[in-house]
Amino acid sequence: MQRRRTILATAAGLAAGPAALAAPAVAQTQPEVRWRLTSSFPRTLDITYGTSEYVCRLVSEMTDGRFRIQPFPAGEIVPALQAMDAVSAGSVEMAHTGGLFFTGKDSALAFSTTVPFMLNVRQQHAWFFHGGGNEMLNGVYRGFGIHALPCGNTGNQMGGWLRKEIKGVEDLRGLKFRVAGLAGNVMAKLGVVPQQIAPGDIYPALERGTIDGVEYIGPYDDAKLGFNKVARNYYYPGWGEGGAVFHSLVNLQKWSELPRAYRAALEGACTAAATWMLAQYDWKNVEALYGLVAQGVQLRQFPNDVLEALYRATQEVLAEQAAANPRFKELLESQTAFRDRHYGYHQVLDYAFDTMMLRLRRASVAAR
Repeated sequence: MQRRRTILATAAGLAAGPAALAAPAVAQTQPEVRWRLTSSFPRTLDITYGTSEYVCRLVSEMTDGRFRIQPFPAGEIVPALQAMDAVSAGSVEMAHTGGLFFTGKDSALAFSTTVPFMLNVRQQHAWFFHGGGNEMLNGVYRGFGIHALPCGNTGNQMGGWLRKEIKGVEDLRGLKFRVAGLAGNVMAKLGVVPQQIAPGDIYPALERGTIDGVEYIGPYDDAKLGFNKVARNYYYPGWGEGGAVFHSLVNLQKWSELPRAYRAALEGACTAAATWMLAQYDWKNVEALYGLVAQGVQLRQFPNDVLEALYRATQEVLAEQAAANPRFKELLESQTAFRDRHYGYHQVLDYAFDTMMLRLRRASVAAR
């Protein structure tokens, strides 16, 4: 009789469909948690802001809707450049942003996103996840009551937009240029007047002439923001950002209160977002760049003497910051050793492969 009742109960559950079986017993025992996330990016930037939405959706799905995070674009709760303050104060539980926006609080936070002439995207990914990078950075964030999770990468960025052509170092002097992080300190040494402006406010500043140029991310976002309508010279390479890592910043107390399963869900979602964001940019930047060139944008490479001057200025800035900040020095030494060791590897593999393919493709086109 007992066996018959068990079979009937199982059959009834199956007949009720997936809804009756969807929530495992472990999920039913977990508390319901509701968080808010403030982004440093406007809703119009569908990749950077979309990454927040992607993370929130994954967390909800992985916890059967019991842990839900509601994302808000820049300005709806706090301005873009106050996202870290909001998390630190507990005004919101979480933010999606870049540490380079907050180097004024601690210069070591530059390594949270990117440092000029340092790591490429592949190297960043390895250093953050397996080279101890994020653990070291969380030693910095802990002082602000924050736990940080890598959550996206833009890939190598462009060098920026300028109204006038840059033919040498002298052409940089006096330029008012929107740039974030330590790249601004570097450019200041060459006479540039750096401006840190939130993403959603850049175009009006460029249009009004408040700034002479801007470095943001790359072709897809830059075209969305309309920079090509004002400045026609588009420079590469992105010497200041070989790759740019964004983070989910979580209030440390709220993080420690989360059940272990919820922490794992959030970590997993942020790690997935690192691939999701990079793939989005690698897919969409290609056609965006071709489209900008077709519209008459002048694609220009920085002259070598400019890049060499920027490199020398970077070494000065890094030495100054390392002398003033022991945490900066520790992170710099870690990244530098990692970079220098790994470039030997990448030269044998990735660089050699890309160089080979470019040579063969050119030869094939020339033979047609």
